[in-house]
Amino acid sequence: MKRSLLSSGIKLSFLTFLSRILGLIRETTKAAFLGTSALADAFGIAFMIPNLFRRLFAENSISVAFIPVFKAYLEDSRTKPAAQAELKDFLNAVCTLVSFATAITVILGIAAAPFIAPCFLKSSDTEIIPELIFLTRVMFPYLFVISVAAFFQGILNSVNVFTPSGFTPVLFNIAVISAAHLLSPHTANPARAMAYGVIAGGTIQALFQLPFVIKQGFKPAFTGLKRAFGNAGTKRVLKLIGPTIVGMAAYQLNDVVSTALAGNAGTGIVSSLQYSLRLQELILGIFAVSVGTVILPDLSSLAKRKEYEAFERMLSQAMHIIALITIPISFFLFVFGENLIILVYKTQRFSDRSVTLTLHAFRFHIAGLFFIALNRIIAPAFYAQSDTKSPTFAGIGGFGVNILLALILIKPMKGGGIALALSLASFANTVFLFIFLNKSKTLHTGSLLPSYVLYAAKLVLFSLICIWPLYFFKERLFMPFAHLHRFFAQGIPLCIAALIFALCGICLLIVTKDKTITYALKRRRR
Repeated sequence: MKRSLLSSGIKLSFLTFLSRILGLIRETTKAAFLGTSALADAFGIAFMIPNLFRRLFAENSISVAFIPVFKAYLEDSRTKPAAQAELKDFLNAVCTLVSFATAITVILGIAAAPFIAPCFLKSSDTEIIPELIFLTRVMFPYLFVISVAAFFQGILNSVNVFTPSGFTPVLFNIAVISAAHLLSPHTANPARAMAYGVIAGGTIQALFQLPFVIKQGFKPAFTGLKRAFGNAGTKRVLKLIGPTIVGMAAYQLNDVVSTALAGNAGTGIVSSLQYSLRLQELILGIFAVSVGTVILPDLSSLAKRKEYEAFERMLSQAMHIIALITIPISFFLFVFGENLIILVYKTQRFSDRSVTLTLHAFRFHIAGLFFIALNRIIAPAFYAQSDTKSPTFAGIGGFGVNILLALILIKPMKGGGIALALSLASFANTVFLFIFLNKSKTLHTGSLLPSYVLYAAKLVLFSLICIWPLYFFKERLFMPFAHLHRFFAQGIPLCIAALIFALCGICLLIVTKDKTITYALKRRRR
């Protein structure tokens, strides 16, 4: 089981790492063309609005409801010949519902753009509002194509095929980057060029996965709406989605309120928060999302077979891997965050002010990295058991904490206040999830939390030991390269510091005979 988890995780992590690197290049391209200007804020807000519905319709519905139900149909189809027809009808019904719901939302979103978009920018930025409305209308159809892509991804992930879906974000980022460079000279501004790239990239994501879905023997098609809503499988999906829509809507409302607060706090706050989040998501995407994506189908199968001891072992292993990665990285990035921001973003349009704004948010975002990653591992444990209410209540609790703190902190701390509110809300969400996990009737997690807290505390201590000398010798480390281009002036000493930090940490883990690192090293030798 561990071997399967590690093997699938490594493959998906490599592809996700590649896509996140390209996502970072995409964000670097945005920084080079737009900086932290009002136009950059407008593009970020316009992309955020359809993205909110994407997470609600696509990611939420597929991961929380579709995969567990589809896995159940697959299990039945292996023993019951009649279940093959039921499986086909179920896929057609879901395909119809996803397409219908997202198409209606896109139409309504385009029509309502003039009323929605202006809420996210302060009155002094009225000259940019027409552009914001235009960009919102251009990018709203992205919701439709990316929802279809997520549906295909759900099918493939359910049969443990992860590579095609892992590669599609790479294609998306290439499309946006290429559009920015190729279309900018021919459009009114670079933001429009990137918006066209977003639509092209989402379409490519859907079309690329379709042949792999067909290769697995599935050919989703449309059916009548009455038949789609009446399908037994879709009723189960909708029943599972119902509670989570409330929780997910609360979670997404975090983004809405935070973006509105940031847009009214001053020019550049929205874009600086997004630049900061992109760096944070690079780490989350490589590890937390990859591990969470890989374990969900396996956890669903173990839950269906009631193999809860194996279920607990897989969950515990995933949690330890996340702690081992995110806690040390958080300490390293807190010390070297400014150098990373300069390396990735610093250009003529991305000024010293832009660096300061982004660093202010980044340090507070990094404080919540571990908890955000942990939440993305624990939540699948509930979804695999068809328990959508627990993470929903946890999400609502986190939402309440985030909005309350954001309203309090936005005035004295600007973008940093919004970032800190998100990190503290992520911690609160983790606490709520552990409370619900401890109340589970099928899992025996009483001893899981104390041992895990001790393991996390050990990693915090080791991280402090490793980062302490680097903190004091930081200036001496960067000084010999200061006269070089920023890629070398920042990149070379950053790599040296990261290598020293990693080697120091690995030595401490080996000396203390850490089980997780020992297992990883054994697999490496094999």
